[in-house]
This record gives sequence, structure tokens and C-alpha cells, in this order.
Amino acid sequence: MTPVPHTVSSTARAACTESGVPGNQRRALLACAIGCVIASAAAAGTASAQAWPTRPVRLIHGFAPGSAIDVSIRPLAAQLATEFGQGFTVEPRPGATGQLANEFVSKSAPDAYTLLAAPGSSLTSAPHLQKAPYDSLKDLAPIAMITAFSFVLVAHPSVPAKTARDLVAIARAKPGVLTYGSTGIGSAFHLAGELLASLGGVNMVHVPYRGGGSATMPDLVSGRVDMMWDSYASVRTQVEAGKLRAIGVTGTTRIAALPDVPPINDSVPGYALVGWHGVFGPAGVSREVVDRMNASINRALDRKELRALWAQQGFDTPQLAADSFAQRVRRDHAFYGKLIRSIGLQAQ
Repeated sequence: MTPVPHTVSSTARAACTESGVPGNQRRALLACAIGCVIASAAAAGTASAQAWPTRPVRLIHGFAPGSAIDVSIRPLAAQLATEFGQGFTVEPRPGATGQLANEFVSKSAPDAYTLLAAPGSSLTSAPHLQKAPYDSLKDLAPIAMITAFSFVLVAHPSVPAKTARDLVAIARAKPGVLTYGSTGIGSAFHLAGELLASLGGVNMVHVPYRGGGSATMPDLVSGRVDMMWDSYASVRTQVEAGKLRAIGVTGTTRIAALPDVPPINDSVPGYALVGWHGVFGPAGVSREVVDRMNASINRALDRKELRALWAQQGFDTPQLAADSFAQRVRRDHAFYGKLIRSIGLQAQ
């Protein structure tokens, strides 16, 4: 631990001088001296936070290259590098529905040089189903939400469904036959299927994969898996090429990138899920750094170029303050916990 320098700032020294403490009162002098040291330490901490970053920053995420979180964090990392004059490197660490990356960052030094980019599901739904050696609400500090988005339900063209209503009808006629892939048990894409099964009264087979949507994609495009839920960013190329059919979106309104695709809610009342991506630091990261990063990210999200890019990927630019983002994390954690319990999924 770096020792606190035995120097007193001019502000702290003035505070002692102006307090009117007589020079012969030892306890008063001692209290004043301690206050001066604390003030100096606080000033030093603020200066350190303002100097950050003095070397490259790592942005870790827990999914495969080309996944939705990978697609969303890379252009933002480039913007941050330009603003701060330091490299912001993106490092995928796939595995366990993002839990490996989450754990790695949660146990990193809180100096803000190792940060996490994560989809909401890995921190709000997966913890209810997978025992992890960290607490997603206590061991990670929310910094900024970087996207908000509806998931898209896509199917192989061999599945004769054009809407969620068609899909439910097929699943009811052939229980246990339709399959859907996801990025793992407890992921939002898994729960999107479970919610449809619950509200639609159907039986479908879940096929979990490790990594992002890119891990599921080969089997989906080849027809070995019938369908999946994912972000539009991950399925856009295949949808535009006609290799997959977009059937519905999980939000309650249509999205600009797919204006002709209706919400699943139109066919299955009560169905609604909205995902997000965010940046987090280890618990204990400086509040000054959190605020600087939040302001910088929100400035980047306000840039016309990034807004246009996000719209093409089916993303919105939320621009929340750090405290508002933290409230959203807690609210979604509670929502998914209730959903998981209601459909009888058990922690593994």
C-alpha cells in the first residue's frame, strides 16, 4: 500500500488555522492534524482519478468474437481510446454464459484498468441458475449502459412459421419437436424461449451452447436447430441473406431495423423482454472514475455516427447516469429471479 504523503494541502492548512484552536491545546491540535491528513489523502485520490488512465485499459467480455456484446463494445472502445488518449482493448473470455469473464473482473484490482462489458442476462438472470464465486450485485460496480434492445426470434426457413402465432400453433401440434438454441442455461435467450413456452402453453426443446450466438449459428443455418432468440446484431447478416427468417421481437413495439416484424406480444399477450449491454468495474472502483467513464460513454452514444451504427444493429442508445443504471441492474435481477422461479427452473 502506498503511504499517505506527510504534506498538508493549503486548503487543509487553512482549515486548521481558521478554526481558532489555541496552540497549547494538544487534543485539538491532534484532531486538526488528522483532519489535515485525511483532506490531503482525499485530494491525492481525486488527483489520481483525474489522471486515469495512464496506460491501456482492458475491456473483458465473456462471449465469442462476433457476438452481440463483442459487436457493441468494439466501436465504443475506439471512441474511448480517442477521448482518453489510451488504448481500450477488447478481450473475449468465453465460457459459462459469461461467468468466467464476470468473475475475472470482479476479482481484479479496483484501479479501473480491467473493466467488464457484459449483457444484462449474465448478471441478472444467470446468477439465479448458476452458482458463481462472486455476487453480481455486490462485487461489480455498474458504470454505464451502452445499448438497449429487443431480442429477435429467428427460425430456419424449413420451419413453416411467419409469426409467433404460427410458431405456437406448430409447437402445440408437435409437442417436444421444435428446438431452440441459446447461449447457455440462464441466458436471456434461454429465458425468452421458456417464457414463450410458459405463456403459449407449448413444449419446446432447449439446446444450450457455449459462447455467443456465433456458436449456435452453424447448427441453426444448417437446420439442425429450428430457431433461436438473439440480438439483431448477431443475426442480421443471415436474415438479410435469407438464411434465417425473423418471426418476432421481444419488446412490445417494432424496431426500426425490422419494421415488418411484429412483437411476439401481438400473438402471445404478456410476452415482453428487453435486453441491454453495459460496462462494469470491480467493486471499490473510484466514484470519480465511474462518473468520468459514464460521461464519456454517454457522449460517445450521443454521436451521430454511433447512433446510426446502433440503429443498424437494432440497438437503442440509453444514456443513463451510473446510479440509474445500477437501479436497472437490481430491478432486472429481481424480475428474472421471479420469472425463473415461476417456470420452475432450478439452480445448477
